[in-house]
Amino acid sequence: MTLHIKGLSAMRAGRTILHPTDLSLPAGGRIGLVGPSGSGKSTLCHALIDRLRAEGIAVAHVPQSPEEALDPLRRLDFHWRQAERALGLAPDPARQGAILRALGLEGRPLNVRPWGWSRGMQQRFVIALALLARPSLLILDEPTSALDPVIAAATLELVEAHAAETGTTLLIVTHDLGLAAARAHRLLVLHDGRIVEDAATGDLLARPESAPAQALVAHRNWAELPC
Repeated sequence: MTLHIKGLSAMRAGRTILHPTDLSLPAGGRIGLVGPSGSGKSTLCHALIDRLRAEGIAVAHVPQSPEEALDPLRRLDFHWRQAERALGLAPDPARQGAILRALGLEGRPLNVRPWGWSRGMQQRFVIALALLARPSLLILDEPTSALDPVIAAATLELVEAHAAETGTTLLIVTHDLGLAAARAHRLLVLHDGRIVEDAATGDLLARPESAPAQALVAHRNWAELPC
């Protein structure tokens, strides 16, 4: 079902970082949240995660770098077991195999430390951990910033295919309009802690109405990126 969030906001040291914001996230949708650094994207994501979890809605967050999620001194199978325990799930090799297969990791050894895999594979593994919870919403925070563009595109295609099968909503958070334009059906433009534009991707790219959206679209080099 569509997730409706009303009045999402955040303050730091008495200053409003995220102004009251309403969001509507349809099941299975692919939404891009774009804006420059400092616009409040990460703040919005953290506030959204806190709100949905408080309401008992499963939401998962994938940080932009696998190093933020994986302990380099622990093997990957340890990370998987810890994720299962945190979610209250019994070990299930079939479930594990299905998720890893969906992300192109089937047959890869898990009895290695993260640095035994490439960064692209590590990022896919972090996404696999996030999908263990069968989230209604998967937040991908700058998902391609640490990856080669070709690997990044392949990773996102695998995630999108899995999300389409499960009905998971994807929120792709990025300052890269090219990535958002290629992957999202709908774009939200964030500026100074406010959603200043919310439109179908094609409409926003063709007819941006707000000054921040117009500034983003004006930099035409975004259209040349492969993701």
